[in-house]
Amino acid sequence: MKSNKMLLLYATRDGQSRLIATKIAATLGQRGIETQPRDLAQAAPTAEELASAPLIVLIASVRYGHHLAEAEQLVTLYQSLTAPPPLALASVNLTARKPGKDTAEGNAYLRKWIAKRHLAPALATAIAGRLDYPRYGWLDRQMIRLIMKMTGGPTNPDAQVEYTSWDAVERFAQKIADLGGLDADKA
Repeated sequence: MKSNKMLLLYATRDGQSRLIATKIAATLGQRGIETQPRDLAQAAPTAEELASAPLIVLIASVRYGHHLAEAEQLVTLYQSLTAPPPLALASVNLTARKPGKDTAEGNAYLRKWIAKRHLAPALATAIAGRLDYPRYGWLDRQMIRLIMKMTGGPTNPDAQVEYTSWDAVERFAQKIADLGGLDADKA
């Protein structure tokens, strides 16, 4: 039996995907679509929950070139469904900070993930994350600085840069709302 409750799920290490999911929920709430973001590390949905949702929204962070394990596990479960509901997918990564790298076609992480997992999302986007060196442990800081050096980003170990375009997050949420099939009173 189909539920009227969409699932808004996220996988995060540093909290940016949670903030993005929260902003999406707030934007949907303004359209009368109520939903609560759920951290996949805390409470992964069951196959039954996935199958009964009218829509699944997944916000997945990238760490060291790969989407987090929780997101991968969710996709595996999603793909096991006989008739999976539509999927809206957002990849959160620092590459998306560059022009043209914020789309499914232009973002290598998202493009490769969709192809590798044979996904056909109803919506897909890449959203730039936040760079916050002081928050990272020593090893993470060094690895991310190396990646930033290779990609022309900031390497100052004190740098804190908010790359997330909150307008882009809001536009993504509007597209989610426009997908249809979500009852504004029961979503």
